[in-house]
Amino acid sequence: MHAYRSHTCADLNKAHVGETIRLSGWVHRVRDHGGVLFIDLRDHYGITQVLADSDSPAFAALEKVRAEWVIRIDGRVKARDASLVNPKIPTGEIEVYATGVEVLGAAEELPMPVFGEVEYPEETRLTYRFLDLRRDTMHQNMMLRSNVVRWLRNAMWDQGFNEFQTPIITASSPEGARDFLVPSRLHPGKFYALPQAPQQFKQLIQVAGFDRYFQIAPCFRDEDPRADRSPTDFYQLDIEMSFVTQDDVFAAVQPVLQGLFEHFGKGRKVHTDWPKIAYRDSLKWYGSDKPDLRNPIRMQDVSDHFRGSGFAIFAKLLETEGNEVRAIPAPTGGSRKFADRMNAFAQKEGLPGMGYIFWRKAEDGSTEAAGPIAKALGAEKTEAIRVELGLAEGDAVFFLGGKAEQFESVAGRARNEIGRELGLTDTDSFRFAWIVDFPMYEKTDEGKIDFSHNPFSMPQGGLEALNGDPLSVYAYQYDLACNGYEVISGGIRNHKPEIMYRAFELAGYPNSEVDKRFGGMVKAFKYGAPPHGGCAAGIDRLVMLLADTSNIREVIMFPMNQRAEDLLMNAPSEPTNAQLRDLHLRVIPKEA
Repeated sequence: MHAYRSHTCADLNKAHVGETIRLSGWVHRVRDHGGVLFIDLRDHYGITQVLADSDSPAFAALEKVRAEWVIRIDGRVKARDASLVNPKIPTGEIEVYATGVEVLGAAEELPMPVFGEVEYPEETRLTYRFLDLRRDTMHQNMMLRSNVVRWLRNAMWDQGFNEFQTPIITASSPEGARDFLVPSRLHPGKFYALPQAPQQFKQLIQVAGFDRYFQIAPCFRDEDPRADRSPTDFYQLDIEMSFVTQDDVFAAVQPVLQGLFEHFGKGRKVHTDWPKIAYRDSLKWYGSDKPDLRNPIRMQDVSDHFRGSGFAIFAKLLETEGNEVRAIPAPTGGSRKFADRMNAFAQKEGLPGMGYIFWRKAEDGSTEAAGPIAKALGAEKTEAIRVELGLAEGDAVFFLGGKAEQFESVAGRARNEIGRELGLTDTDSFRFAWIVDFPMYEKTDEGKIDFSHNPFSMPQGGLEALNGDPLSVYAYQYDLACNGYEVISGGIRNHKPEIMYRAFELAGYPNSEVDKRFGGMVKAFKYGAPPHGGCAAGIDRLVMLLADTSNIREVIMFPMNQRAEDLLMNAPSEPTNAQLRDLHLRVIPKEA
């Protein structure tokens, strides 16, 4: 017999009754029923119930084992009584009568439980991540992740893509976040960078003539952490294609993601209609560039109804150019109680409240508008608003006003809250949308022009477009949103040196700086570069959606905490003096 096991803890069933077997695993739970011990033995594959009574030669040893000890069991397979069958597990029709036991690894008193899925502070869970990962939910999440990566890899090969690996140690490149720098021992005073993405390399692969590339690529960005973003590193499905338009990229990606979510979505509906929404419209309608389309609410500009109206607050606001009033429809939200709840929500967001109108049945049986705004506007304007928004008796609408960029994000969160509160959001489905026509540039707080997104995207209109107002230039840049999260970002690339120089010049980079930072790519473009484009899908975020969790650390094997610390491996840590001397570095103490 094998030294450790003849079967896994998921293998045994009624067909094995009477056989002598050997199992190894972790003690999941111990139950003492007065002279009869029941032990749930767990391994990677499942759980088997082991029992021993006072007649068993293993009884005395099994009395000493505790939760999470690793043991080897020898025993005979017995059928459970019909009343004791556990249909929830594959081995639920049998149990193993223990005739021998060996302790392979004893465990100290546990700092956190594994059995029972008890909620514990994240700091404890990350410090003892190896225990946390033994919990069934976490184990299933990691297996989901593994299977997702395998599925994606196979799907990309089936689509005619080839997998290539790109360097991990490279040069610094502006990708929208801070680099992790790596000092060079052989070149004192110089630094490599960990790649924020394989952006330049995957473009060079296209220039080299490899038509369809993909990679499950590690990426490194020194970012501020969020619940849906890792602060240090992440993995993405990286894709690049030659001789393609934007729509060609969409056509290649949709069947892969559609199939992934249909396969791993646990029966949740995956909508096949993936609309293309302009970035400016997405902000206007949904208050976000990653809208959750499971919520049917679409906001609208209703400024014309308030200009010169009796509602003085908005009427005066609209006298300033650039201000507007946005309406958030709330079907079935037509009650003062709901309006009060939404006002409380707005106050939590730092606003004094939100204006509202709701429609109810009047004493004469007609539909009437209610609320302070309705009284100030008058019946004609409130009726016009109701008709324009398609609302009826029992519905409501909320209003926010000012400069769009100042209230848009709050309006988006209010839209989400209204959809959730009123049960309008379909929580049992996945809805995708391509967000397109991103602005190429934006104005910084200091008033300078800078790239608003990926600096390597082709401007719509090419070189000619860059001779006008930079803020009016759109890029062939796109994101894919799913259920309120960005899951893909990509673009058609700028493959012409003269356009690339001009694009960076508008953002304050002289040609010499472009040559210094991106010399390899500029050089390559001078020797025949094909039109090309692609995208990257965040593996962690895809798995997070499929696992139905909002915390990305639940689907990463060994994540950092919110302060970008690895509590298990004690990173970051202080280097030794010898290491610093090798690298010709000196650490400057932090000022008090």
